[in-house]
Amino acid sequence: MTEAPIFIDEARIFVASGKGGNGIVHFRREKFVPHGGPGGGDGGKGGDVVLEVRATMNTLSHFRGQRHFKAKNGGRGGGNRRKGRNGADVVVPLPPGTMVRREDTGDLLADMVQPGEPMVLLQGGRGGRGNARFATSRNQAPRMAEKGEPGDSCWLNLELRLIADIGIVGLPNAGKSTLLAAVTRAQPKIAAYPFTTLAPNLGVADLDDEISLVLADIPGLIEGAHKGLGLGTAFLRHIQRTRVLIHLVDGGAPDPLVDFSQVNTELALFDPQLARKPQIVAINKIDLPDVKKRMPQIEREFAKKGYEVHAISGLARTGLRKLLYAAHSALQESEIKPIEEAVPEYRVEDELVEFEITREPDGAWRVAGKAVERAAEMTYWEYDEAVRRFQRLLDRMGVEDELRQAGAQPGDTVRIGDHELEWQD
Repeated sequence: MTEAPIFIDEARIFVASGKGGNGIVHFRREKFVPHGGPGGGDGGKGGDVVLEVRATMNTLSHFRGQRHFKAKNGGRGGGNRRKGRNGADVVVPLPPGTMVRREDTGDLLADMVQPGEPMVLLQGGRGGRGNARFATSRNQAPRMAEKGEPGDSCWLNLELRLIADIGIVGLPNAGKSTLLAAVTRAQPKIAAYPFTTLAPNLGVADLDDEISLVLADIPGLIEGAHKGLGLGTAFLRHIQRTRVLIHLVDGGAPDPLVDFSQVNTELALFDPQLARKPQIVAINKIDLPDVKKRMPQIEREFAKKGYEVHAISGLARTGLRKLLYAAHSALQESEIKPIEEAVPEYRVEDELVEFEITREPDGAWRVAGKAVERAAEMTYWEYDEAVRRFQRLLDRMGVEDELRQAGAQPGDTVRIGDHELEWQD
């Protein structure tokens, strides 16, 4: 028997915000103004990476053709204090229900649910300051400026979890796809063998002019699904989005109550909240004589566990309207709860103050850290004033003290990012 392929709607993309534009060194040159003051303008801000939910999208398939999303860099500053143009943002469109994680850390960055609420994921680098911004009463003609701040970049893992009002769960071949096809216009694949459904299917059921329900047919769960067996965790996560479950049980099974308990056990082992969702129990295949004969006994067994059952037939379309109204009533009483996985609060200061000093094989010293590397990128090394300002920054950050304690000697090479400096104590 060939193992059924597992459908996982995931994508991997690269995103990068824009670099800030460079500030410039410039002095006013006008007729009859022999000693014009500094007029170097600031660079423009780099573009942001923006995530936006699009209600018209329902898969991540479009990311197979485009994996790189890069915002535009900010423009260079101009003379007479003219500011550079800001870089254009890049918008990453996502279907509702997409969870966004950093690939390198696995951290959850965003849980995109509501359409029309854009989120800035990576901010563009700020524009470098022109020399007009460094003028003081003691230094009225500064020959220094800043280059633009580098942007951020990272690889993201996207994971789509379907958003539906009601999830249809049950063991393989319980008739979930048949039920979905009977109450909606969805056209799922249906056959008399397990694991026919390899991808969750969505459908909309219209009860009347004002009431409509979005249903998701979740592929069948087997024992060990919470560990990934069968179609496993690839689909259990989709149930987390639903508010009410229709638990479909095959009335022709040897022991329907055991089947019901097995599915609930898998839900609870994967996420305890899943087993606590409101459940509407439906006994399917009531059109079969044997099942119809057993229904009183099945009803008594489920009643002992506190469940009222609905006798239905997805194939004969019996009892479906009553089932959907029961699901709608449960939906009205349920609360919308987000998936309980914390989105970390991003704090710039946590990563800016840290740096590390190591010795490289050729004897040079390597200073690594986000703040110090960015400062080096933003320094105009051709201007002595800018270099002295960078040295003062290293002193304030404690880098010079750390190099001294590590044993750096005058004349040693110090590398910061792509730049090499000669250490002078």
